[in-house]
Amino acid sequence: MCRAWEEAEILQNVNYGLIGCGMMGQEHIRNIALVPGARVTCVYDPVPELAEAAAQLAGGAAIAPTLAGLLADEGLDALVVVSPNHLHVAQLAQIAETRPLPLLMEKPLFTDPTDRAGVERIAADYPAPIWVAMEYRYMPPIAALIDEAASATGGVRMLSLREHRFPFLPKIGNWNRFNANSGGTYVEKCCHFFDLMRLILRSEPVRIMATGGQAVNHLTETYDGRTPDIWDHGYVIADFANGARAMLELCMFAEGSRFQEEICALGPEGKIVARVPGPGRFWPETAGPAPVPELEISPRHPKGPILREIPVDPALLTAGDHNGSTFYQHQRFNAVVRGEGRVEVGVEDGIRAVAMGLAAQESATTGRAVEL
Repeated sequence: MCRAWEEAEILQNVNYGLIGCGMMGQEHIRNIALVPGARVTCVYDPVPELAEAAAQLAGGAAIAPTLAGLLADEGLDALVVVSPNHLHVAQLAQIAETRPLPLLMEKPLFTDPTDRAGVERIAADYPAPIWVAMEYRYMPPIAALIDEAASATGGVRMLSLREHRFPFLPKIGNWNRFNANSGGTYVEKCCHFFDLMRLILRSEPVRIMATGGQAVNHLTETYDGRTPDIWDHGYVIADFANGARAMLELCMFAEGSRFQEEICALGPEGKIVARVPGPGRFWPETAGPAPVPELEISPRHPKGPILREIPVDPALLTAGDHNGSTFYQHQRFNAVVRGEGRVEVGVEDGIRAVAMGLAAQESATTGRAVEL
């Protein structure tokens, strides 16, 4: 981070430029609006209807005709990139060359392994903070597990992450139906979980073994004569440098589950489990009240599980599909922009999560373990 940024005046209000105005872009708008002094003042999307809807949602934001037009807006203090995955690298390069403001970059940072070196070069010279949007860290029950895992387990030796959820939602141009655009399910969807593995285990992966495929979803769909090739289920096992092991189980045809994510950490003294329900808007009224997130600690001595609920502010649940985490992420990023916080999820974190996803894709495709 350059000295000019470190010595900048502390901001009281932050004006954001939003790049990408689809479903997730609109979630960012709603959550930015909950942060005091924060507002989206300019938006850009090549689809006019999306840009207009986002501008209205933001309370009358300006609509830029191009990315260059948005970057020329002198009133902006920060940028949020929420465009399709395969556009991230080119947009990051254009921002770095034209207007390197503090940047919150949606995951994944890149989808093609040949882009890694270029992203590293851009980040090395970028004069302002870059935050990579790994918001699963900030889901309240998962944040509690991260804080308490070491004490509850006596040091995590095994970590399992399960996501049983709904299929990929429709996106503009159906870009997320194809590996060439998304990087593959293990990159697009699962980089969150690889980020959590590294964070919880406090170590780096050395070997990844995976299997996966497309069993149920999107098999009867066609787009311009092409059938989607995005995977909908699989398993990943990762060995870490400190001797710990982690496993991911993903199923994207399991939206009837009570909990969407279940994360379990185990060690010599016990285990700790975080359980996170899926988006409330998908919970059927006929099933009764929506589930409340849980944290359960099970010590070995003395035996006896301790279960506690970790409710999330209803306003945060209404603002998005990620159990309040998008708000908490923006709260921290906003502090960085104002000069009162630090980047908690940097470019290196984003790169390593993608590298794990690419290795998992390779392992599942080739049937061989991939060394990292």
